[in-house]
Amino acid sequence: MLELVPRAEPSRRMMWLSPVLALALTALCGALMFIGVGKAPVQGLYVLFVAPLSSLQGWAEIGVKMAPLLLCAIGLALCFRANVFNIGAEGQLVVGSIAASAFVLAFDDGLGGQGGWYMIALAILAGALGGAFWASIVAWLRDRFHANEILVSLMLVYVAELLLSYLVHGVMRDPDGFGFPQSRMFDDGFLLPILPGTRVHAGIILALLVALWAWLFLARLLAGFRLTVGGLAPLAARYAGFSSRRALWGCLLGSGALAGVAGACEVMGPIGQLTPSVSPGYGFAAIIVAFVGRLHPVGVIFASFIMALFYIGGELSQTRLGMPSAITGIFQGILLFSLLACDVLIHQRLRWRP
Repeated sequence: MLELVPRAEPSRRMMWLSPVLALALTALCGALMFIGVGKAPVQGLYVLFVAPLSSLQGWAEIGVKMAPLLLCAIGLALCFRANVFNIGAEGQLVVGSIAASAFVLAFDDGLGGQGGWYMIALAILAGALGGAFWASIVAWLRDRFHANEILVSLMLVYVAELLLSYLVHGVMRDPDGFGFPQSRMFDDGFLLPILPGTRVHAGIILALLVALWAWLFLARLLAGFRLTVGGLAPLAARYAGFSSRRALWGCLLGSGALAGVAGACEVMGPIGQLTPSVSPGYGFAAIIVAFVGRLHPVGVIFASFIMALFYIGGELSQTRLGMPSAITGIFQGILLFSLLACDVLIHQRLRWRP
């Protein structure tokens, strides 16, 4: 029979090459899936991976999807490095979008739509505070009652979604929207600047700046070193006097704030209003992005690009090949399981035992 035996020393080179191998395995499994549903595998893979990159509009749409993925994934990567498993970025994104929308709607009438960059910055700050507040619930329950942050953060996602549904069906619903569950459209003065002729907004620049800050934080600052040591060796961190409590609160509040900024950029960018479907699952997809990027800010940038490519390629597969809407989630799941399989074989090897 076959058994898994731990390797004496896992290969660092394979640690960084495994996401590439996982992507290749994902493409192979995708080709088999296209064959199984009666589609040409080459055409299916072309539509999924190449067609979105064949035009400027495709690159622009990838940038739109990449911004929230990158913001959420950077925050999750910091949490995972500290051995704090925040699974609720989706809920923090939703609450951030609610907070930013409430700010815009509250000040829009008084300023007559003349927001300006400072009001946009304040709305983004409101989104960050909303996301941080939602994450603080997880931090408080973990710190005070030792509650499992995985379960708490995940359950709070559904509470946030129900809160969003309640608001867009109630006090935040557009009175002139013919009963549709959505807020009124934001005026131009409260929308993020966009690249002319596309939907790419300033949120992608903000996301890249956050990734640069995260790299500097982890590579050059003592606080980043403390965070990493606390995740890799908690006992050594405690012996050195590093506060695990401070790391818990810091990474959860930071991750929640970044997810809240992602939600604010969505409602003030491509959507332009608060709707029940403010996120197609960016917070959950960002978990895959963080691990595919090896919890490193530079790797997360490339991983968020691949995940955004899945979103756009999945949409093209629906319109051109007649594939179901679940095609994006299927490829995300295949990528995650391929990466997990590669990681298992990096740290362990197969051995035949008679």
